Amino acid sequence: MTSFVSHTTVDCHDAYELSEWWKSLLGYVDREGDPNEPGHEECEIHDPETGHTILFLEVTDAELPAKRIHFDVRPRAGTRDEEIERVRGLGATEVADHRGQYGPGTGWVVFADPEGNQFCVLRSQAEVDAGPPPVG
Repeated sequence: MTSFVSHTTVDCHDAYELSEWWKSLLGYVDREGDPNEPGHEECEIHDPETGHTILFLEVTDAELPAKRIHFDVRPRAGTRDEEIERVRGLGATEVADHRGQYGPGTGWVVFADPEGNQFCVLRSQAEVDAGPPPVG
């Protein structure tokens, strides 16, 4: 017998605002019949294609736990670099650029969402399948 990941939980100060921000980034939706609203202390969002669930849970502590979450995201369409520009446009803060770390066409960029949660933007699956560009 095995287990599976039911959902990913994110400790935060404003569950509604942060869930709305991540919905914009990922294209997730509210639970059917149970929309998230301002003031909700728990807000779930779901991937309409895979069903993956993220739960944003408000904590009242002034300082949030050091290790709240970490996501690696891959663009559904387009390239990593196009997605990086879209993420910047949504207001994410760039933390570190690791593109090219393992040669041309490799790597990722680390961003922080509006509450400081870090996530990485990876190459699209098509880019991974194509492999790194030729060197030289």
